[in-house]
This record gives sequence, structure tokens and C-alpha cells, in this order.
Amino acid sequence: MYKFKFADIGEGIHEGKILEYNYKVGDMIKEGETLVTIETDKVNAEIPIPVDGKIIELGPNEGEIVKVGQVLAVIDDGLKDTKNEDELPEKDNEEAGVVGELEISEEVIASSHENIQTEQKPTRVLATPLARKLASDLGVDINHIKGSGEHGRVLRTDIEDAKNNIVETPKTSTKIFEIPSLKFNNLDKKEKISMLRKSVVKAMTLSKKIIPHTTLIDEFDVSELVKFRNQYKEMAKTQGVKLTYMAFIIKALVETISKYPVFNSSYDEENEEIIYRKNINTGIAVDTADGLIVPNIKNAETLSLFEIANEVERLATLAKERKIQLSDLQDGTITITNFGAFDALSGTPIIKHPEVAILGIGKIVKKPVVVNDEIVIRDIIHISLTFDHRIIDGADGGRFMLYYKKYLNNPLLLLME
Repeated sequence: MYKFKFADIGEGIHEGKILEYNYKVGDMIKEGETLVTIETDKVNAEIPIPVDGKIIELGPNEGEIVKVGQVLAVIDDGLKDTKNEDELPEKDNEEAGVVGELEISEEVIASSHENIQTEQKPTRVLATPLARKLASDLGVDINHIKGSGEHGRVLRTDIEDAKNNIVETPKTSTKIFEIPSLKFNNLDKKEKISMLRKSVVKAMTLSKKIIPHTTLIDEFDVSELVKFRNQYKEMAKTQGVKLTYMAFIIKALVETISKYPVFNSSYDEENEEIIYRKNINTGIAVDTADGLIVPNIKNAETLSLFEIANEVERLATLAKERKIQLSDLQDGTITITNFGAFDALSGTPIIKHPEVAILGIGKIVKKPVVVNDEIVIRDIIHISLTFDHRIIDGADGGRFMLYYKKYLNNPLLLLME
């Protein structure tokens, strides 16, 4: 018998809702076939089975929550003496998972809090290299975190929760700020937030706690861009391309980052280093029925205008249909959010940690402006740039905006770079 468990599939996912089983008890199933679809706070994950056999038992019912490490199915694989994961010796370093073997380290990382003393002997900490790196980046001692993963493995969410729960006591007072309980009456309506919304809550709270935000807002004259796009969008259709303004916005961003690479970086607070990202993986915030999802266009610096347009369309469609893959959500380096899609002039977006900048795009409106001492009607867009003030000064932001404006004022430059 083989007990197939819901494994740690990365990105801090530690639970999900059973959407649909593709097989029932008594069915035969082959290795690699999808047993179940699970809704997580990131994606709807199709979970393949790792063995051939007959399904003897299924885990939680459809609509119920399953946690990492919980049994999804018991499979009769014809091997009578096969040991289950529960019977593995403590030092076994291999665990069956959806994405193959999960790396587990037996190394105990020394505490970064040098003044903390304890009489207890440190115990072995189970965590992936990604989790250890995140703990190091956030200044959290992984040895003092109780893991919620299988066999007590420390997951990304455990580390983020530990960071969020750190409360520094002011030197001048012994009081610790407490959030007051909410009052409600019988006329009020309560509603549990979705798994995706939980993810957004954690991400936004983490970003605002760690990153000192500052925002620059400016008006760009994009009359030439509007004319250029209207002229060529029908031609683009004949090549199967939906040419939206977003493609130009991303292409201009990529060219500007090549001049000011600090906007495509992360700040390593523990080591006081700026990590300049080699590739520009441009995130696009997509509004879905379940909440905000931010897939990213990988290696945008290598793509043409039409290739970027195709990627925008592909990712937006997958995100809205909740068919986006984890790989499309991982490793973003800078994000764009489109306020104009909701008829808003501008906004001040929140940076997606560990990125250092986010670009906000307003709607394009016709406005009277002065050109060569004459009042003319032009197409104007509001652009907001929010950045991490720890490593980027206001003057850097101003120079970035000036360079960026050059490309949106004259879209032909994007075809010459």
C-alpha cells in the first residue's frame, strides 16, 4: 500500500481546498495521471499520482481543506512490504512530492541573535534551501520556528508569520501596541476571506512593514503612442497579436531599467547589499474574480514588442481562468499595476516584496495643454512610480521617470533599441 500525501509544492503553500477528484475509490490509476485538483492561495494545482495502482481510499471530500502532509489517497500498488512515509527513519532525506524529491537539510544554522542564550540543545531543523534563504533575508532565526510542514518542516509561510509576529518594544516604554477587538452586532454580516485574499493580506502587510515607500507621479503626453498603436493594431491582428498599450509600457520599462538597473533589484538587509537581478521578469497585476494575481513575463529584456504583447495576453487569460502555473508567479523582479483599467487617473501602489519598485498606470485622457504657446488637445496619461527609499533616492526616481517618459512620448524609439 502507498499513502500519497499532499506535498509542499513551494511558494509557501501549506493548505488548499479540494476542488475535484478525477477518480473514485476502486478505480485504477497510472503514474503521472491527475488524481485531484486543489485550489490554493496561488493557483489551482493539478496533483499527479506518483505510482500505478488501485485507489483504496481518498482523502478529504471535495470542498474541504487539505493541509501539506495530509493523505490524499491510499493506493494498492501491489507492493505488500512498501513502507509509508510515516515509517521512514528520522534521518531519511527523501520525501515523495508532486514536484519530485524535496531537498531537506540536516544542517542547523547558527542563530543570528547573538545575545540569546538557551540551555536547550539545538534540534535538527527541516527546511528547504529556499526557506533558509528567506529566513536569512528577513532576519528570522529559523531554529526558533515551529514548522507546519510535514515532519515539522519549516515552510515559507511559517517564516513570514514569524517575521510579522516580531514586535519590538520601544526603549522609552514597556507598552506593546495591541490591535483592539472589533465590535459587531447581529445586523452585521461576516464572511471568511478566500485563500487568495489571505495571501494578499500577508504580502501587503509584509511589504508595508519592511519597505519605506515613496511615490512620484507625473503626466506623460502619449499622443504619438496613441496614434502609433491605432495605426498598427489592425496589422498586428493579422499576425495573431493583440497590441495593447501595456506592451509599449512594458517595453519602455525594460529599456529604462537597462539605464537604471537598481530598479530591478532587491535589498539584502541582513548583509547590507543590493542584489541586481540579471533578468527583467516583469509582473503584471491581474484582477480576477477571486482577487489580485501577479504573474510575470520572464526575461522581458529579450522579447520584441509583439512577443511581450502575446505574453501579456497569455498570462492575463490564465490568471483570470485560475489556470496559471506556479512558475509564472515566481521570481518577479518589478511589477506594473494598471489603475486605468478601472477608469482611475492614478494611484500609489504597494511594492511587492522583495522587489524595490512598482509602476502604476492611469487611464489615458484627452486634456488641453500648452504646446509652443498654444493650447492644444493631447492624450495624457498619469504614471506613478513607487520605490524603496532605503536604496533609491527621490532624485534617482526623477531621473528614471524622465528617461521612461522619453520612450512613451516617442514610441518609435522602442523599435530602434
